[in-house]
Order: sequence, then C-alpha cells, then structure tokens
Amino acid sequence: MESNLVGKTAVITGGAGILGHVIAQELVKKGVNVAICDLDEEKLNTVCQELQGNKGNISSFVCDVLDVEILKKTATKIMENYGRIDFLINGAGGNSPSATTEQEYYDSSSKENSFFTLTPENLRKNMDLNFFGTVFPSQIFTPYMVESQQGAIINFSSMNAYTPLTKIPTYSAGKAAVANFTQWFANYLAHTGIRVNAIAPGFFDTIQTKKLWYNEQNQMLPRAKKILERTPMQRFGVPQELVGTVLFLLDYEQSRFITGITLPVDGGFLSYSGI
Repeated sequence: MESNLVGKTAVITGGAGILGHVIAQELVKKGVNVAICDLDEEKLNTVCQELQGNKGNISSFVCDVLDVEILKKTATKIMENYGRIDFLINGAGGNSPSATTEQEYYDSSSKENSFFTLTPENLRKNMDLNFFGTVFPSQIFTPYMVESQQGAIINFSSMNAYTPLTKIPTYSAGKAAVANFTQWFANYLAHTGIRVNAIAPGFFDTIQTKKLWYNEQNQMLPRAKKILERTPMQRFGVPQELVGTVLFLLDYEQSRFITGITLPVDGGFLSYSGI
C-alpha cells in the first residue's frame, strides 16, 4: 500500500486539528507530500515543524475554507510547490456552542438556550462551515486532480448523518448534507478517475472532546455514559484508529472500485439498536 502513495500530494483542510494532524503525520511517513490548510497559523506552524524530516514533504497554508478567493490562491501555491494534487481530505468542520441547545428536550419553563433562541447568524455560520466548508474546497482543488485522471477525495461526515444527536441541530444537518454531497459528487466525477468517499467517525477521545465527556474532576458526564452504552465496544475511539481507513480509501489499488460511500468508524455505534 505504501508504494502506491509515495510522491503523491494531499491537501488536508482543518489540517492543524487533532484528526487532521494525525492523518498528516501518517501520510508524510508514507512518502506523501502534504499541504495542511487551517485558519490557526500558530497550530499550523507547530504541526509543520513537528512533521519535518519525514519521507514526504509538509507545508502549511493559512486558509479559510469559506473564502473561495483564498482557496484559489492556496491551490495555486500548492501547485507551484508540488506540481500536482492527488488527494483532497476535507477535514474542516466542527460544532459551535453558539449553535447548540442546552436542553436535550424542549422545556418551555426553562431559561436555558433552546432551539428557538439560537440566532439565524449562528445557525447559518455553523451550517456553512460543515457543509460549504466541504463544497468550496471540492470546487477549487478537484480540477487540478482531474488533470491526472486519478485521485481520491475523502470528506468527513459523522454519526449524526445517520441519526441526529440532541442539542446540535445544524452540525447534524451539515454532516448529513456532507454524506449526501459525497454521493452526488462521486456520481458527477465517475468518468474522471476521481473517487469520492466519506468517513463517519463515531465518538473519539481527544483534547477537544475532553470537556464534552468529563467534568473538572475527570468524572465521566451523563452524556458520555449514554454514548458508551450505545457503543458495543464500550469505549471511545482514538484518532490513530482513523488512519487505516484513510489510507485504504486513498490507495487506488486497494479501493479503486469504491466511490460514493460513507464508511463508519464508530466501534459499532451505528449497528446497535440499544436492545
């Protein structure tokens, strides 16, 4: 599998995040040239410095996935650096507290934020990041991939695409839209040699999710306990457990007849009815 990736170029949006970082780390070890794109310049520099000296090159670009003009300039710079783009990993996304209800179920007597108090601006911003943050990079980077008639795109959907979680309406809707767009785009590109698939991560234990799963005393919160009750493996995933799926979907020899799917990496969460 490794030899099929050497010398290829991958673009990773959200590349300075936990999952993007882990994926970038594995790809440069395999000899892939990786361009990580993110809004956080400090984190980009940290990741880039850490991953220098591997078989593949690593470069970073401060980039807003919702700004088409910046995406175009970034694509031009990447082509100047590497002369090709073979893979696009759309990892940018995430939920926002400003688009989250405090209640799992509506209670008209509660003073907490409800669905009815979330502002249109915050809902739209969260939806844009999770859906158009995948669509716009796909528009800008894919034409460079089409030139070589072979490549792969991996989008990041979520367990929310199958059954929405409580509290996070636009994150759930955005990730469901990503899964649908993955199918549409796979069909659209079917005659170009470009395959389009998505990964639907389950629930992972990272620095970013610690505050969601544990209190300040490191005790598991009720919401986290509910998740594990619905996860047959009865644990959270770790970021490294996504890497094998990414490598498989990128590798032409291993997955060349696979396109348009959303592959769960979830410890069995999707398969369990709760009974």
